[in-house]
Amino acid sequence: MNSFETWGSTLLPSIELLATLAFALSGIMEAARKRMDVVGVCVVGFLAAFGGGTLRDILLDQRPFFWVENEIVMWAVLLLCILSITFMRQRHFELTEKTIQWPDALGLGLFTASGVAQSLALGMSPTVAVLMGTITGIFGGVLRDIVCNEIPVSFKDHRPYALCAVAGGVIYIVLAATDAEPWFCMTVCAVITVVFRMLAIWNNWVLPAWRKE
Repeated sequence: MNSFETWGSTLLPSIELLATLAFALSGIMEAARKRMDVVGVCVVGFLAAFGGGTLRDILLDQRPFFWVENEIVMWAVLLLCILSITFMRQRHFELTEKTIQWPDALGLGLFTASGVAQSLALGMSPTVAVLMGTITGIFGGVLRDIVCNEIPVSFKDHRPYALCAVAGGVIYIVLAATDAEPWFCMTVCAVITVVFRMLAIWNNWVLPAWRKE
């Protein structure tokens, strides 16, 4: 049994659970900020949580989907929805775009790392692995924003977003090429992605935008 099989059967599901909860929280917050009802908040939370990983599993022809194989993920997201709604209603928690950026960045980093790891474990090339990591990291947020009637932040925010996932994925590939342990590659990938994204926000690093005529 190789190191990924040993590690992947224990730590990887935990990493994906954390990523799922982080994105679910970002979806719950965004839906609440849009003043959706309880059902709407839960739907957006589930879409944000499962969107990226589900698309990854479809593209990699993986069945069952990660949240079907590990059913506790669904119950954890549902519990998070209930607790978050209760807390925000009782505390009159103020939701701003800046508040949502934290769980969004965390979910981006963790899902990017898990997407790259899963792809490499299935024998995909480094290029495909980075692409799958990026898709896993951003697609849940894309669904969240579309349902909330917003242009997805990964498209409209001129500060690096998907580029952060690409950078983290490339770091994973470089470390993997040095025979570093998968858990170390994944940790560094996630940290680099999150830190890059938050630095881009704090320092207002921007990418070139399409200029009006």
